[in-house]
Amino acid sequence: MLPKTFRFGTLTKKEEAIMQSGTLSTLKQNEVLIKQEVCNICTTDYQQWQGKREHQGYPMAGGHECSGTIIKKGENVPESLLVGDKVSILFDFCGICDNCIKGEITSCSNIKQFGKNYSKDYYGIFGFSDYFIRNAKSVIKISNELSYSEAAFMEPLSSVLKGLRKLQIQSGFETVVVIGGGPMGLLNAGAAEAMGAKVIVSERNPQKIKVAKKMGFEVINANDSDPVNEVFLRTDNKGADSVIVAVGTSSANQQALRMLKNKHGKLLLFAAGYPAPLLNVDSNSIHYKEYNIIGTYGSRLVDFQNAAKMLNEKRIDVLHLIEEKIPLSKIQEAFEKASQRGSYRISVMLQE
Repeated sequence: MLPKTFRFGTLTKKEEAIMQSGTLSTLKQNEVLIKQEVCNICTTDYQQWQGKREHQGYPMAGGHECSGTIIKKGENVPESLLVGDKVSILFDFCGICDNCIKGEITSCSNIKQFGKNYSKDYYGIFGFSDYFIRNAKSVIKISNELSYSEAAFMEPLSSVLKGLRKLQIQSGFETVVVIGGGPMGLLNAGAAEAMGAKVIVSERNPQKIKVAKKMGFEVINANDSDPVNEVFLRTDNKGADSVIVAVGTSSANQQALRMLKNKHGKLLLFAAGYPAPLLNVDSNSIHYKEYNIIGTYGSRLVDFQNAAKMLNEKRIDVLHLIEEKIPLSKIQEAFEKASQRGSYRISVMLQE
């Protein structure tokens, strides 16, 4: 018997996450009903819980790193999606605005990324829901060989692939340094390595160093030596072709600039920080050294598709990035653990 109601996690104010319930809407012809199994807590989620992103609005029925199974489909849903398919969730998008036509679906002009798109009362896309109805174009099929927690990495991996596409890594020729060994740093490192780059991860947190080494990465322990000097030592005094800043701090930004090789170095500012980090650089340095300073945010539709393909083909292993699994009924505990320094992804289990 199909459900008529659903439970969902909500942020109501700083440091308060609760579980609530609602009534499912009527399934439209182009929609699918999903039994959602897992939603991982990302930095955006727990930073709002901490009070650092209150501009996103309350109550926030958030969560966007989620996966589940289609249990009913509307009449006009394509045959490529079937009842029983395991899927990961995309942000919804209109498909007709200028940004969507370019593929920039997370910058859709008509459907705000964290807006009140599914409810007049709640912000967010209801990722922390046990059941939810979504537009069929906002899901992508995932291999049954992946766990739901692994499948939920499609969205964050898609944002990584967007940034790496901008770096234009040349396989077998480039050294990429990733500053930050958290979940997004190691996703960047894993994807860059899969693209043929030599990867070095710089980190100072002992737990993150341990995980990075367990995943097979070359690691600089920033507690033991100066990361900039280490980068030049490990690159025959050439410096890095590209540096990805996966932590939102001013010191990491400045360190990244100093790690770059003398000509044609590329700096990718992947992470945001609150308060906003600074980057001090004179324009002559960029001019004479021909540096590329690159920003990246969100994902294109092709990035979601490529992320699903990379996960399905097991070209990247995300198992080490799953810290703990916690049931939806303990959503407050899940946010408390996700926000602890040095933690990786907390998987909120939506079916109990």
